[in-house]
Amino acid sequence: QVQLAESGGGLVQAGGSLRLSCAASGRAFGNYAMGWFRQGPGKEREFVAAITGSGGGTNYADSVKGRFTVSRDNAKNAVYLQMNSLKPEDTAVYSCAARVWFSDSATVLSNLHTYNYWGQGTQVTVSS
Repeated sequence: QVQLAESGGGLVQAGGSLRLSCAASGRAFGNYAMGWFRQGPGKEREFVAAITGSGGGTNYADSVKGRFTVSRDNAKNAVYLQMNSLKPEDTAVYSCAARVWFSDSATVLSNLHTYNYWGQGTQVTVSS
């Protein structure tokens, strides 16, 4: 079992930055790929970024490439999402998720239906 808790959300002006954190409980954190997903107002949940268990592979949605960076610290059981150049359309509830994954390929980690564990989410609001 893995329990996840996000933090770091808030209100920021367009062009600003935020860093989200996701703290994980449980053992063998390095055996889990971690994903970030978001759900904006009136929208379906969508993929943002993912990182493999070792951190050797990452994957990003086209809408955030070059602006967002996912990273992890397995010694701290934590994964991060650095968000720069934020836009109003980035406004959403951001959630982290975990799934067992032993490959360093992150290509298939964009499918939210394959994740077993989810956090409660943290609100990010970007004002124009």
